[in-house]
Amino acid sequence: MGSLTETAPEENYSKPPGIKFVEYIKRSTISFKTHQAIVLIVTFLAYTSYHAARKTTSVVKSSLDPQSSDLGLKFAPWRMTYLEVPEERKTLSWVLGDGWAPFNGSDGTSLLGELDVAFLAVYAMGMYFSGHLGDRLDLRIFLTVGMIGTGVFTSLFGIGYWGNIHSFYYFLIVQMVAGLFQSTGWPSVVAVVGNWFGKKKRGLIMGIWNAHTSVGNITGSLLASALLSHGWGWSFVVPGLLIAFVGLVVFFFLPVCPEAVGADKDEDELHSPRKIGEAQEEPLLPSEKEGKDKPVGFIEAWKIPGVAPFALCLFFAKLVAYTFLYWLPFYISHTAIDGKYLSSEAAGNLSTLFDVGGVVGGILAGHISDRLNARAITAASFMYCAIPALFFYRSYGHLSLTLNIAFMFITGMFVNGPYALITTAVSADLGTHSSLQGNSRALATVTAIIDGTGSVGAAIGPLLTGYISAKSWSLVFTMLMVAALIAGLLLTRLVVSEVAVKIEESRSQGGSPRTRSSSPVDEV
Repeated sequence: MGSLTETAPEENYSKPPGIKFVEYIKRSTISFKTHQAIVLIVTFLAYTSYHAARKTTSVVKSSLDPQSSDLGLKFAPWRMTYLEVPEERKTLSWVLGDGWAPFNGSDGTSLLGELDVAFLAVYAMGMYFSGHLGDRLDLRIFLTVGMIGTGVFTSLFGIGYWGNIHSFYYFLIVQMVAGLFQSTGWPSVVAVVGNWFGKKKRGLIMGIWNAHTSVGNITGSLLASALLSHGWGWSFVVPGLLIAFVGLVVFFFLPVCPEAVGADKDEDELHSPRKIGEAQEEPLLPSEKEGKDKPVGFIEAWKIPGVAPFALCLFFAKLVAYTFLYWLPFYISHTAIDGKYLSSEAAGNLSTLFDVGGVVGGILAGHISDRLNARAITAASFMYCAIPALFFYRSYGHLSLTLNIAFMFITGMFVNGPYALITTAVSADLGTHSSLQGNSRALATVTAIIDGTGSVGAAIGPLLTGYISAKSWSLVFTMLMVAALIAGLLLTRLVVSEVAVKIEESRSQGGSPRTRSSSPVDEV
């Protein structure tokens, strides 16, 4: 990377006020590695708060629609009659009593499903525009506006509790606008991280960093569950205030790119020892061409080799993941585990173990893909392993709490592993694909295309679940297993390509050693 004195800073970017203040106090500039640490921490907190705000709906569902608990009894092979339900469950407070109109009627489950699809449909459409704008605007400002807007409309949903609002269209419109603001998050944080980190160990670094998704889900579940007893409105207002506060942190402290803050990587690495034969780490977004690059168009980004199969794979992977995100607490609270039913609060807390498995799966998938240098093989293998995991969770998870926890953890690991890998390392790989000829202005667009396509699946999964669960939860799990199978099959061509490369490498081991083979994702 050339000296920053040779490259004009990006016009759209400016140094954050918080960074200026810290440097004023220190009376010296902050190092490149310190900036990297700030980027990882701030973006981690930012997207954690996004998912915490998003998760609350799934926890509150059982409070809004408690009367549909017979759905879990009527069609499950281990069903029980209402007379067999423990007395303490019958006498719970309003949290599981009368519910909240209009969601406590016979069509309550369907209405909740429609809220999910409205949110996620707008989120998916907004994702494409957010990526387009993210490559053209100051990402720090863009992300701040998105987070504060998300906080406002998440809180407005909860205000319906104190305002005694029972209009379905009020909740629908609030969810749709919240989905629009939520769409600003992912393309922005991936693009910012991409500005600061090169390709070396990208899968592992982003696998660990992507734990923010599961940490956010866990935080949102625990927070919403703890606040339910005070009124379900608090389960929305508090996460809304939280994301708005973190949005201010982003505004004051997030450096968008090295050029914006005058950080020079050369100064940190000038005297850094390098092993003999070790390749120079390739920056994710080369600064030399920053001033010349033009943002990549939407259609042009779709034509990048590998974007379409991974985007379609993520469509089905997120269909599975988001069905769990929005319906797992509801499913747990309406299913007898060892002959007992859990309260909404207990179900919300228990569902966090799915996300704990997701953290492990994301890190594991990133590490394995780095070691094998095979993103497609790793993602497809995890999706195939998710199929038996889903089957065992549905078939045997009700037998005991221990089995439920074990199978939930394993399912979360295999479902969220490829989801995390594709939305982070793979998106970054494709956003800097060799066909772009060094153009550094495609990362947010490519990320938005891949995650936006996945978000369409994320909208369809919860919607279908709202209707299918009224007939049978077994049909829901069958749908999820079929989706996982299709997700794996969509990567077949890339998997074959990666296997061919591995065979070629093994045959040429007698020749000169390669420092690092290029991934078929970059070659296809």
